[in-house]
Amino acid sequence: MALTLIDHYEVMYSANTFSPRLWLQNSGKFIGQLIFMPSGATLPADGVSGGQVNLYYHQQDFGNILQIFQKEKTVYLLYSGSGSGFENGIQTTSEVMGS
Repeated sequence: MALTLIDHYEVMYSANTFSPRLWLQNSGKFIGQLIFMPSGATLPADGVSGGQVNLYYHQQDFGNILQIFQKEKTVYLLYSGSGSGFENGIQTTSEVMGS
């Protein structure tokens, strides 16, 4: 399980056919993005492309996730792998619950 501090993010809310995204950085390097697909759409599997993590959410979650970044002092990217058996996401502590 990889847990990486997100120390900067950028909002990309395109005016055309691209989905809204939050680009994630650590120490000046892009580490991944959160991609917001139309609400109700089947989400693609999370994965890695070009060494960067892609996590998929529905557009209805955009405001909630953006609020986490705006209000929390620290946010981490959690990437465990691609497929149904892996939990991926963002979290507000480096501690793993239940360990």
